[in-house]
Amino acid sequence: MFGLGVGEILAILVIALIFIGPKKLPELAKGLGKGFKEFQDAMKGITNTVHNPTNNTPDIKAQEPESKVSFEEQFPDDPPHSQNKPEDEQAISQSKESESKN
Repeated sequence: MFGLGVGEILAILVIALIFIGPKKLPELAKGLGKGFKEFQDAMKGITNTVHNPTNNTPDIKAQEPESKVSFEEQFPDDPPHSQNKPEDEQAISQSKESESKN
């Protein structure tokens, strides 16, 4: 196991027991085990994707909703908003200037 002997592993466990404590050591080991398993599962998923790229792609059409609802139907109480473009702002400022001159 990683080139470590039995004595070295026992020394590491004793040091961990001293610093972490007997109550937290099982929780830490459980968390490390879960993390290592998730890492292995992710590596298997990547390997499967590399070897079989077409088999793992999700069907996009299956994920789309069956019926599309328009914005107005979703939000009937939302008032219409005016969206001014930069060229509209120039026209508005010019019309205000001409009105102020009159």
